[in-house]
Amino acid sequence: MPAKISVSKKEDTTTGWVFEVTISERGSETVHTVTLSKTDYERLSEGKAPPESLIERSFEFLLQREPKESILRRFDLTKIGFYFPEYEGEIRRRLG
Repeated sequence: MPAKISVSKKEDTTTGWVFEVTISERGSETVHTVTLSKTDYERLSEGKAPPESLIERSFEFLLQREPKESILRRFDLTKIGFYFPEYEGEIRRRLG
């Protein structure tokens, strides 16, 4: 059974958002706090999907590469590209 990813917006700021992401899988869950600037949102999504969808697709991307327990508990969404250089191209394709 695939992991269940729940995304909730915790805070709106003048420059972006703060999200809480809960991943439930095999009877356990992890909680992550993710920041996303409006500039990075536009660059990554080109406005084709709401910010919550960008966050959810990004976690799907991560879960295909590592277990939920290995995902940082607090990070800026652009950090994914430091660990996985293919992230930005892949996320644009997924949001298509």
